[in-house]
Amino acid sequence: MGKIVYLMGKSSSGKDTIFKRLLADGTLDLKTVVPYTTRPIRSGERNGTEYFFTDEDGFLKLKAEGRIIEERTYQTFHGLWRYFTLDDGQFRWDGQDYIMIGTLEAYLKVKDYFGEDKLLPVMIELDDGVRLERALNRERKQAFPKYEEMCRRFLADSEDFSEEKIRQAGIDRRFRNDDLEKCLAEITSYIMQARESDPIR
Repeated sequence: MGKIVYLMGKSSSGKDTIFKRLLADGTLDLKTVVPYTTRPIRSGERNGTEYFFTDEDGFLKLKAEGRIIEERTYQTFHGLWRYFTLDDGQFRWDGQDYIMIGTLEAYLKVKDYFGEDKLLPVMIELDDGVRLERALNRERKQAFPKYEEMCRRFLADSEDFSEEKIRQAGIDRRFRNDDLEKCLAEITSYIMQARESDPIR
């Protein structure tokens, strides 16, 4: 098939768990593309796994080289944080399928960069109350919890993933994460169906 399975959804909707489970599914044979960020590394994260971590100077150098595919900038309670995808050789269009996590805005930029035929969007949804509870529990586990930033992200999601923006992006299939195993089965079936309709690998 040679596509990017692009996971999207509001914060704490379960994207990271679904990402890891899909990546570990040997039948799907998906390869990860690691994004970059300038935010501080969190407890339990490893450089090059969840993200490649850099600083503002590193970001500006890469931008000047014209290698950034998409970028998002957030003015947080703890300073300016950037998230971006780099054209760094991770993408090799030899029939390999990839998997990425990002925002709706990032999805649109990656789609513009590579073309719509290279993207398979997967929108994850979950009740807002459950998401807020999950986000709070996760933040409590951090050595230095950033509750203000957690709240900012939660509120920003309403704008970033508005129904109008989802519709304008052409997203017509969504996956409810009330039951993780059921959600994973539905996404796996979706990917396999896409491969059957576009079998070039």
